[in-house]
Order: sequence, then C-alpha cells, then structure tokens
Amino acid sequence: MDASDELLQRATPSALLTLDGAIRCLNAAMAEALGRPSEQCVGRRFSDLLAEDQRISAESLLTHGATTKSLAMRALEFPGTGGASVVCLVEARPVKVPADGEQLVWVHSLDAGHDLGGLLIPFGLAAKTAGLGLCMCSPDEHQVEWLGGAPALAVLFPQASVSLSMVIRRVHPDDRKDVQRLVRSSAAQSPWIRSRFLTEHDGWRVLTSQVRRIRLGYGGPERVLLVIRDDTQLEARRKDMLAAVSAERQRAEEIAAFSSALFTAATEQELQQVVLTRLAAALGGFGALLALVDDGRLRLSSDAGIPTWQADALLGPSLDEDRPLPSAIRTGQPQFIPNQEELARCWPHEDSRPSPGPGPDLAISITPLSPVGDPPLGAWAVTYDSERPPSPEQLAFMTTLAELAGQALRCIRLQQAQVELSTALQRSMLPTLPEHLPGLKIAARYQPSRAGLDIGGDWYDAFFLPDGAVALEIGDAQGHDVDAAAFMGQVRSSMRAIAAHEPGPGTVLTRTNELLVTMDARRFASCTMLHIDPRNGQVIGTSAGHVPLVLARDDGSHDIRILSGGPVLGVVPETDYPEETFTLEENTALVLVTDGVVEGPGLSLEAGLERAGTLAGQALHDRLDVEATADRILDAAAAVDHRDDVAVLVIRRGQ
Repeated sequence: MDASDELLQRATPSALLTLDGAIRCLNAAMAEALGRPSEQCVGRRFSDLLAEDQRISAESLLTHGATTKSLAMRALEFPGTGGASVVCLVEARPVKVPADGEQLVWVHSLDAGHDLGGLLIPFGLAAKTAGLGLCMCSPDEHQVEWLGGAPALAVLFPQASVSLSMVIRRVHPDDRKDVQRLVRSSAAQSPWIRSRFLTEHDGWRVLTSQVRRIRLGYGGPERVLLVIRDDTQLEARRKDMLAAVSAERQRAEEIAAFSSALFTAATEQELQQVVLTRLAAALGGFGALLALVDDGRLRLSSDAGIPTWQADALLGPSLDEDRPLPSAIRTGQPQFIPNQEELARCWPHEDSRPSPGPGPDLAISITPLSPVGDPPLGAWAVTYDSERPPSPEQLAFMTTLAELAGQALRCIRLQQAQVELSTALQRSMLPTLPEHLPGLKIAARYQPSRAGLDIGGDWYDAFFLPDGAVALEIGDAQGHDVDAAAFMGQVRSSMRAIAAHEPGPGTVLTRTNELLVTMDARRFASCTMLHIDPRNGQVIGTSAGHVPLVLARDDGSHDIRILSGGPVLGVVPETDYPEETFTLEENTALVLVTDGVVEGPGLSLEAGLERAGTLAGQALHDRLDVEATADRILDAAAAVDHRDDVAVLVIRRGQ
C-alpha cells in the first residue's frame, strides 16, 4: 500500500486531484458525496461535479491547495445520493506521490461535529447578499431557528428560535396547508411557494419560500433550510399594474360602449337618449343634463337626477346668459362647480337668488360638446358627491366623450352619422406622437379603407418609457367595424398600462395576450412592439404575427427584418414572445406597416415589402424627412388594391 492509498483509507470523503483539478482517485465516501459512481468521477474536474453555485468556492480551495505549501479549508455543499445534499468542511493540501514524485492535491472532509453551526455560515452570507432570509428547521424538534440574511426580514423572527407551530399560526389560514406541505417535503429542493405571513408590527407580508434539505457533515444530522423572499412590495406593484390595466380596459370599454351607442343614433332624440342613460354612469356621477344649441337658443333635457333649481341656475334662458352652461358653450372651456353654495352665486340677480335645496351637497362638472374655436353645439353637466375637481386624466376622458357626442350631433344634422362618427371614433383611438424625441425623428400615417367609408382596427403608438427609452407599436385588430376599433383601443390602452410597469416588449405582449385570452374577446390582433434607446440606437423588439420590419439606409439600400415572436394576440394562452436586439445605426430608418400597405390581390407580401423598402431607401438617399418618407410609402399603398385600412410608422435615427 503506497502513501496515496493511505490517504484514501478514510471513512469520510477523500480524493486525490491533479494540479488542474481533475480527480486521479477517490474513495467510496467521496463518490457517494458527489452522487455518482467512482468510474464516472475519475478524470473529471472536481468542481464540475458540484452545483454551479459551489464551483467558484471549490476552484478557490483547490488553487490554494495546489499553489501554496500550507493547507486550506472551506465549507462545500456536495450533491449526495439521498434526498439531501451534504455540507462538509473540506481541507485541501499539497501531497507528493513517492512512486513517481507527482505533485497532487489531497481534498478530504474534516470532522466538524463540534461546530456544526460553522457549516451554515456560507448559507447565511449568501442569503444576506441575495436579500433573502434563512431559517433552519429540525424535523424532530419542530423548532425554527433564524440563521440570518437580509436585516429587513429579521423582523419576521424577533426571537432566535420559535416553535414551528407558532410560525404556522402566523400564516394566513388559506396558505397553511401549502406551508405545511413545503416543510414536510422530502425533495432535496422544493419549488417556491407564496404565502401571507402576519408580523407583529407590519401586518400581513407576502413571502415566497423554498426549502432545501441538507446533511451537516458526512453521516451527520439532517436539517431543513427555509429560504424566504419578501415579495410584499412586488405583489403591491403587481396589483397596481393589474389595477392600472383594469382601469385602462374599463375606460376603453366605456369609450367603446358610449361611442358605439352614439354611432347608432340616427336622430337628435336618439342622441339625447344615449347621453341621458349612459353619461352619469360612465363618469361616475348621479345625474346628467344635456343642453343643445338650436337656432341660437338652448334646448334642455335631463335624466331627472339634477334638481330643477340647479338646472335653472346652470342654464338661463339664452346662449348669451352669463351663467355656467351658456358660458362653457360659448368659450369651449369646461367648468367645475364644487358645491351648491358656489352654484347659487352664479345666479345673476342677488335679490332673486334661490336658497340651496334639501339633500346632499353635489358638485357639478360642465363639459362643452365642441372645442375652443368651433361653432357652439351645446354642453352637458354631471353631478358628483365630491368637491374635488376632476383629475387631468378624468378631464381628458370627459372631453373625449363630449367631443365624440358633438361630432355625432354634427353627423346627425348633416345626415352622415355613420360615416363621420366612424372616422371620429377611429381617430380618437389613435395617439398624438411625442413632439421631441432626442436623436430620433418619427412620423405616422393612417388612412381608413374605402376612402373613409369604413372603420377598422389598424393602430400605431409611440410613447416614452420610465427608463427613458421610446416604445413603438403598430398593429392590426381583426375586423372592420366599430367593435374592431373598440377592441383595438382595448389592446393599445392595455399595452400602454403594462409598459408603464414592465417595459420589455416581450413581457408587454405576453401580459396583453394573457389579458385578451382571459377576456374571451373573440377577436385577435397582430402587433409589433419595439423598445428604442435614443442614446445608442439599441432596439429590442418582438412581434405577434405581424408584418416584418423594413430597415432603410441613406445609401438607398434596405433590408427586410423578420422579428422573433409568437402568434397573434388573444388566441393561444400561456404564450411567450421572445425578444431580439439590434442597433438602429445613424442615418437609418425603421419602417413599420400594416398588411394593407404591402399585400393585396395584385401584390404578394414579399413584393410589397421590397417595394416599401426601395421607396424608404430612396427617400433617405434623397434626404427627405420622415414625414415625406411616410407619405411616399402611404401613396404607393393605393396600388395594392387592398380593401383595408392602412397604417405607416417611420422612425429615423440621426439629425
């Protein structure tokens, strides 16, 4: 028996390694610790047989053992062959084989039974670095011991050791079974589970936990490590995001429902019915009043939710009267009256001013049906139970609905209700592009099908993201009717709401797809979304079954780029949309289009994309700006002979 054999004649794990870390020979205990037969270990690098998070520590240990004359030791976690990994204190020291004089490294497990807690120190340090908490549970003693980690999680366990039953009692009743199954799990590592935990001072916290079974030393006692992550703020952000998505969806649905009802109104009487039955509910009010200009005089109708004296105080006998409603109609400026006392002051003659009537004190918002500078059409008023004025978002919402109603009134009076209201709805769904994009120029064009006699679901969007980047979208919702436009509005507003919290294009399309599938909308939409950093031109993009991109350069050349992605939105549940990254170089442009621009009975998609690319490249070569480039591509779409609405979005990097 030579010296190397003697080093392996141990009951604990032991192995001889070459200076580059390959296993020359090992004993049965080391093979068991590594979780595989000896013949599968010999010749392999020792660190490669450990978990990925242990390899750096193992390499450091072996480097010391191979390059210094002193020994080195470190706690390492071995895979093991049972349901638990094995944590050992491992020593590495240089040795020389007498037979051939070869220099080797001897690694072997030390007996750490006198200080098992020392084996847990690396776990506590790793937990603290990762912002996690770490506890240990003994299966037999049913005690939970706090081992350390993030200080913010230490408040969960004000005592160093508490009973497992006490911990379970602090878990929300609906989550206790999951936590109990987690602790009893026999797996070496469990999946993460989420539960609600009641703290002494901070109330309910949302915790995500995982258990790992380990053995402290070779042949030592088994323990359960509980890794804890505090997801309270993450859960709150998730709920805020869902609330924002829900609010945006509700807003889109209200606009769509209101607009659809206005669209079907063929007479002023029907228009009044739509306003008086839907207005107060859509704006969260109690009562509604509609005043229309008719031959210079005001014609009033009400849902009877506004008391008579309030209606008289608002209206007055003529459009020239100095009262709130006539004033809002003449100026085109909304007004807000916070209470009945303020409304009484609007009465022109103090000696005949009425006293506020009985009942709750209501605020009143007044919104004209036509904007500043347009001929006056009328206005509506809605009562509320709050003295707070509408927020900018609420005011924009009310103004949008009022302008749609005003446009409907014009259409009715011109006997063109369906044509013009369809166009108004479509245009109201399209955004205003940002005016200043540092380093980028952007232009968009939209044209309804059949010279404006129909309505469709094509859309585009561009907006700033919280990280300073610019989001670009272009898409096509199924159908050519008011429902298609409403569905398009839901998709676009949902994507905006999601991007405000999770700006990655792949995540936005994934979450939007989940939302549409859950809604069972019975429609689908194709879409391309890009995330562009104006500082360096980096583009992150993905596509949901949409037309490929065109990349044009100022030398006149172009490429057709097919983005990674997935199927159209709203059809296949649990779909991921992979992203790809590329750079938009200086003096190059991206052209995004809908299929009506590049595909039709007389033109294949490939040929249409090539034509759009040629036009865009020539426009850049001719030094045309993005507006002229967009016009050139849109004008060529007429030759496609496609009875579809079309959209074009051009963005160029450079001055």
